[in-house]
Amino acid sequence: MMKKMLGQAMPLGCVMVDIEGIELQTQEAERLLDPLVGGVILFTRNFESMAQLEALTDQIHALRHPRLLIGVDHEGGRVQRFREGFTRLPAMGLLGDVFHCSAQEAQAMAETVGWMMATELLAVGVDFSFAPVVDLDYGDSRVIGDRSFDRDPVIVGQLALSVMQGMKKAGMASVAKHFPGHGYIQADSHLEVALDARDFNTIARTDLQPFLKLIEHGVQAVMPAHVRYPQVDDWPAGFSSVWLQEVLRGQCHFDGAIISDDLSMHAAAAYGEAPERVSLALKAGCDLVLVCNDSMAADAVLSRVRWESDAASHARLIRLHGKGTLRRHQLLTNPLWQSAAARIEHFLNEQNQKVLSV
Repeated sequence: MMKKMLGQAMPLGCVMVDIEGIELQTQEAERLLDPLVGGVILFTRNFESMAQLEALTDQIHALRHPRLLIGVDHEGGRVQRFREGFTRLPAMGLLGDVFHCSAQEAQAMAETVGWMMATELLAVGVDFSFAPVVDLDYGDSRVIGDRSFDRDPVIVGQLALSVMQGMKKAGMASVAKHFPGHGYIQADSHLEVALDARDFNTIARTDLQPFLKLIEHGVQAVMPAHVRYPQVDDWPAGFSSVWLQEVLRGQCHFDGAIISDDLSMHAAAAYGEAPERVSLALKAGCDLVLVCNDSMAADAVLSRVRWESDAASHARLIRLHGKGTLRRHQLLTNPLWQSAAARIEHFLNEQNQKVLSV
């Protein structure tokens, strides 16, 4: 029965789900054929080798037309889902450190990192990475830390733009996160309720600035934070039409895709069962919502949520498809890849030597 359904035509849905292992199981393939599904997010558990990953993404892409989106958190530093066979990418905080000594060097390396990240993922069939992180590093966050480039919004905006430009050159869309800013608070929204008590003007002058920089240059997607900003709205940003419609769409003039953070995270779990959370995020303005690490919740969403995306939302998602030109077997012999790999390796060795000499 599955073979008859392969490659069938249906619009992209509004839910992004995950799979359990390194191969696509029959029941998982059937889930991905649900009209409400729009994509698959991959994790480290889905990776064994580059060849295996390429086979898996080919199988997922072959299920439907237009093909399902495949995304991954592959930022660099401690958040890099695939390791063996992939270039080790620096934490973004290292680029911020270098910026204070040489802005030109830091921006050039940021573009190289963005290009390398995108090129290697596209080569194995991954459409996009949830990157760059444009949260500010206030020094206290338990989840952001060196995932952030810097505390200065100007530096963050410039380096994030360089990463985005590198990704674009490789053929990959970028996803700026976590709107309107997750760096100020200590709480990890994966595990805790997260609340930022600052007023809108303070956030607008600081944390919003890197988002505005990327929006000005055409960033294709934004991921809102599971953080409440009670001086602006009682709902967390990802469930808030104030943040998503009035601020992001209206005031910031963003016309790309809005992709929720994982609705299974603790900071989102207080807002009802999974179907209710998905409905809240969609009604607030999300184009695509993530339901991860809970197959029962995903099935409940697919059976109970009723939602038809409009043409504009579908077009935003279609623009997230990867447009890479290199395949896995071409990487090692490609001179652009060889040069970028050498520059990144040299950069990391240089930074390690600086740490050792302190």
